Amino acid sequence: MNVYLAEFIGTGLMILLGNGVVANVVLKDTKGNNSGWIVITTAWALAVFVGVVVAGPYSGAHLNPIVSLGLAIAHKFDWALLPGYAAAQLGGAMTGSFLVWLIYKDHFDATEDQSLKAAPFATGPAIRNNISNLLSEIIGTFVLIFVIFYLTSATMGTKENPTPFGLGSLGALPVAFLVWVIGLGLGGTTGYAINPVRDLGPRIIHAIIPMKGKGSSGWDYAWIPILGPIIGSTLAALAFLAI
Repeated sequence: MNVYLAEFIGTGLMILLGNGVVANVVLKDTKGNNSGWIVITTAWALAVFVGVVVAGPYSGAHLNPIVSLGLAIAHKFDWALLPGYAAAQLGGAMTGSFLVWLIYKDHFDATEDQSLKAAPFATGPAIRNNISNLLSEIIGTFVLIFVIFYLTSATMGTKENPTPFGLGSLGALPVAFLVWVIGLGLGGTTGYAINPVRDLGPRIIHAIIPMKGKGSSGWDYAWIPILGPIIGSTLAALAFLAI
C-alpha cells in the first residue's frame, strides 16, 4: 500500500457504496426503491467512513482533490503530491461507479426515466439555476473544508498536558458525521457533490458505458460540481489562514 493506491481504493469504496445507495433508492424494482433522502445521506456518510478507514492510515484519506487542495493552500500538504492524489481519486471514482453499474445493470435496464438512470452517476440540481447551484456547491464545500481544519484527535489528561490516544477506525467518524449533516442540511439543491471527482469520474463512466436508453450525461452542468468545490475549498483555506 502507498499513498496513491490508498486514495484509489478508498475513493473507489466510497463511490461504490455512495453511488450504490442512490441506485438502490431510485432505480426500478430494487429492494430499496423509493426509500428516500435519509437513506441516501446516511449511506453516503457511512461510505465516507469506509473509505477513510481504509485509506486513512496510509494517505490521510483525502478521497477528494479539494481536500488535498485546501490542505495545500493551508500549508498542511505538499503541493507536489496534489496531481497524483487527484489522479488516484479520479481513477477510484470511475472504478467504483463502473462497479455500481455492473451490480445494478438489470435495474438500470428496467428503469425508463433517463434522469433516474443518470442519478446514480452524477449530481444534478433540483431546480436549474447556475448561479444558485454554484453557490450551493461553494457553501457546502466551504463547510466541509473549514470544519476539517478544526477536527482534532482524542486526548486524555489535563488541558495543559494532554496525552493523545488513538481511536482506531472510530477516528473516521467525525468526517462521516460532517458529510452526513452537509447532505441533510445543504444537499437538497444540487445533491451536494462537494467533490469534483465524485461527480466527474462517474459522469465519464455514464458517457462511455453501453447502457440501454441512457440519455444525456449532462455535460452542460458538469462544470458546476467542479468549479464550486474548488472555490469553496480555496475560500475555506484562506479563511482558516486569516483566522
